[in-house]
Amino acid sequence: MSKKALIAMSGGVDSSVAAYLMQKAGYDCIGVTMKLYDNEEIGMAREKTCCSLSDIEDARSVAVKLGIPYYVFNFKEDFKQKVIDPFIACYQKGMTPNPCIECNRHLKFEHLYQRARLLHCDVIVTGHYARITKDEAGYHLLKGVDDSKDQSYVLYSLTQEQLAHTCFPLGDYTKTEIRQIAQEQGFYNAGKHDSQDICFIPDGDYRSFIEKSTGTKSEPGDFVNQDGEVVGRHKGYYGYTIGQRRGLGVSAPKPYYVTEICPEENKVILGSNEDLFKNDLSAGDFNWIEDLDQNEVIKARIRYHQTEKEATAKKGQDGTVEIHFLEPQRAITKGQAVVLYRGDHVVGGGTILSAY
Repeated sequence: MSKKALIAMSGGVDSSVAAYLMQKAGYDCIGVTMKLYDNEEIGMAREKTCCSLSDIEDARSVAVKLGIPYYVFNFKEDFKQKVIDPFIACYQKGMTPNPCIECNRHLKFEHLYQRARLLHCDVIVTGHYARITKDEAGYHLLKGVDDSKDQSYVLYSLTQEQLAHTCFPLGDYTKTEIRQIAQEQGFYNAGKHDSQDICFIPDGDYRSFIEKSTGTKSEPGDFVNQDGEVVGRHKGYYGYTIGQRRGLGVSAPKPYYVTEICPEENKVILGSNEDLFKNDLSAGDFNWIEDLDQNEVIKARIRYHQTEKEATAKKGQDGTVEIHFLEPQRAITKGQAVVLYRGDHVVGGGTILSAY
């Protein structure tokens, strides 16, 4: 009896080829698209985001071509509670969230995984560029072989149980090879562009999205320099992020950068580029995939496509992890993820709580 695979199909080329590769490997496949929101709710034209009607049509066309069942699951309420509401709350706390990580954590590998079990599927499959291996120590999450597309950074929250029931068939391929396979199979979406933006804010205007969602306008406040002097007015602190230089509207002899956000005082602190460099951070909500030796020098990444840098990590009594970089890092940002690597292996990761 062949094994069953639930394929998360977004309508893009990656998940479409993932479905093909799993079918080719002998799995009975079921294609599903998660309906996460209505485009009208976020004020966007249907072509601009994932989860649009055209994306569903693209996913369905591939499923028909492969001859596999296809369903659309309504996860709108879950998406609002687990991704959109925390996204807004994070900005309101002066942090910069990464909603793709929360979507993977709660929607793809929690809610969709539970749905897969109800359908008696052995594995859940996505089009992520990453790899999973197993040895006597357990399951391991590895980078994809295509460095330019590696997505291991947004998958650090996977548990051993989830890793045991997940497949990433694209992990051993390059993006060019995946597009070539799609063309060879005659997939309608073979040349479809990858989505680059946050799916529910494709225009990148976080401030307007938060104002529309909460029904409250952001309050202007003071830009303050490192000496505590007021040097200008901001339009609402959650429209800014650490390291930002453009769009401040403050004239000065030297460029100003956002170095700190203080929501309680409605202040945004500005400083020089040098003020952005720090050696240490504290992270919470940490998930360990592999063990870490005391004083072991590993590598850490503090944003999606950054090259990871040498660091040490120390587990605290309260579950937090203190990470020390051997060289100062620029613009360590609260709310973003820090992910630890040993070679291609993901050791673990968590949410940045502070930098110092």
